[in-house]
Amino acid sequence: MPDDSSKSGRMKSHGRISVGANLKPRDLMADVQLAGAWRAKVVTLFPEAFPGVLGLSLTGKALDMGLWALETIDLRPFGMGRHMNVDDTPAGGGAGMVLRADVVGAALDQAAEGTPQDRAEWPVIYLSPRGKPFDQAMAQRFSTAKGMTLLCGRFEGVDERILHHYDVEEVSLGDFVLTGGEIAATALLDATVRLIPRVLGNQTSTEEESFSDGLLEFPQFTKPAVWNGLAIPEVLQSGHHGKIADWRRAMAERLTKERRPDLWRAYCARHNRDPVEDQEQ
Repeated sequence: MPDDSSKSGRMKSHGRISVGANLKPRDLMADVQLAGAWRAKVVTLFPEAFPGVLGLSLTGKALDMGLWALETIDLRPFGMGRHMNVDDTPAGGGAGMVLRADVVGAALDQAAEGTPQDRAEWPVIYLSPRGKPFDQAMAQRFSTAKGMTLLCGRFEGVDERILHHYDVEEVSLGDFVLTGGEIAATALLDATVRLIPRVLGNQTSTEEESFSDGLLEFPQFTKPAVWNGLAIPEVLQSGHHGKIADWRRAMAERLTKERRPDLWRAYCARHNRDPVEDQEQ
């Protein structure tokens, strides 16, 4: 492992300085430390991939405001030998390469500095196709922690011993394979960060969107009232809030039943309803 003199090149923090009178202009790659913010640490071979889209729009504004902090830990400086190798051939043979336990372990040890040991307060996540499917409830759980560490895999994955030794939770974005975990980590962070108080500005919007109550979101409309011969449903222009709420609930239920039978069955089970009941309202 490299000596301590190389540490400054391993980590990049993103956001604004939270103390002191002299604020620097925004520099997403500046080495700064945010105090009291929800924090994410990303262990990756490609730290330049972050913040990416997370530095834009509402999540980027929240990053500037200090509502959350992002730190990348470059896996390469922990590599072995003259070529700083981070991977090796699979034990037992097979195609591809596997991230080494000693290399990843050293990076995770550094990521763990200053973080709670309790995994409820600070989850350590490995983005993996074999992990538990990521959902809104998981994003909500992550957002109430103090922060999290994300390990972005590459090649054929990571040495299994890492996952057991560090009590790593495996999370999947779906039944498909990506070239690495950076895109998945970005999506997971976006879904989580937007649930942190004040990030969206109007937190009520998170209570009405897809999956918030186990249903897909109802259809949305805006001006003009008529477009290409298609009109906004009359009930939405009635001003009758009770009828609007009923219509939105009915549409959310109908869409969920039609498009996501799995969600619909789970929703009905929670509400003691028959999943085959007619939703054509």
